[in-house]
Amino acid sequence: MALLRADGRVLMQQRPLATQHGGLWEFPGGKVEAGETPEMAAARELHEELGVALAPEALMPVGFASGPGSLPSGDEAAKVGAKSGGGRAIVILLYACRAWEGEPEAHEAEALGWYMPGEIPGLDMPPLDYPLAAALSTILTQNAI
Repeated sequence: MALLRADGRVLMQQRPLATQHGGLWEFPGGKVEAGETPEMAAARELHEELGVALAPEALMPVGFASGPGSLPSGDEAAKVGAKSGGGRAIVILLYACRAWEGEPEAHEAEALGWYMPGEIPGLDMPPLDYPLAAALSTILTQNAI
């Protein structure tokens, strides 16, 4: 999710150090749960991660990125019934939002930062966040959202 301030800055969060991609910057968000639309999941995740409230209908689609993912291995794989060393595809949907309630706080992230769209590609990010940042920059340049 790209929260967009009136001054043009975009909220990014730094992943917790002890997690996969720890210390890297990313757009806030998370996984869709059973029975949720992607928009409902985005609103729920931002409430959990940042303490902000937003309406799913306020979200504007920006783009998506996809690539190979990974499954847990060893004992962790057995817990979820996965084959050790297997993989799965990841699809990340990026939405933008200009209207929310509350001041974002880092409930689950190491840190938060507000960046101009042109600064985001210079951050250390997980691989799939780079094409999302490019899509956001293009749409903002075209004043499409």
